[in-house]
Amino acid sequence: MFTGENLSNTLRAVASALQTPVIAILLLLMAVTLFMLGSLVVEAFTERAYLRARLPAFADALRESGATEAVIEDSGLPARQRRILSELTKHPALSPAMRESLAVRLVAAERARCEGLVRITDLIARLGPMFGLLGTLIPLGPGVIALGRGDTHTLSLSLLTAFDTMIAGLVSAAVAFVISAVRKR
Repeated sequence: MFTGENLSNTLRAVASALQTPVIAILLLLMAVTLFMLGSLVVEAFTERAYLRARLPAFADALRESGATEAVIEDSGLPARQRRILSELTKHPALSPAMRESLAVRLVAAERARCEGLVRITDLIARLGPMFGLLGTLIPLGPGVIALGRGDTHTLSLSLLTAFDTMIAGLVSAAVAFVISAVRKR
């Protein structure tokens, strides 16, 4: 029969079983956050610097040259931006309205890609603290039991796991929040 103690033991077993997946998810969130931070830094130092320094010369070369495809390929633009410009220039028979429609569609696709990146970091900013809290609370149960038995070693390991997971969750969330704010701007 179901007793209060049996239910509590079952709940404790389920919570303890969640500790490893929670830690794995926190490590995954930290890895994705680190990757997103790296891509933001690379973007800041390559694409943004390019726009300020070399974009005016690229625009002049496009105006002066008849071979726009060659100018685009030699521009140094990121591959996805070269693809968009090439797509716009490889259809010279398009009417201005059709060319504008194509440009709007290509820009919308690029915007959707950027919004997808922001959604990922927004999700990490929300999930990081939740999984950090789970990672904090799960080992505290065995830690409190160890405290009652006088087992300070198990207590200290439980507290260490609790603090580490909370820090991992909060750091992931904080960095992801900053990345999202920068990308949205």
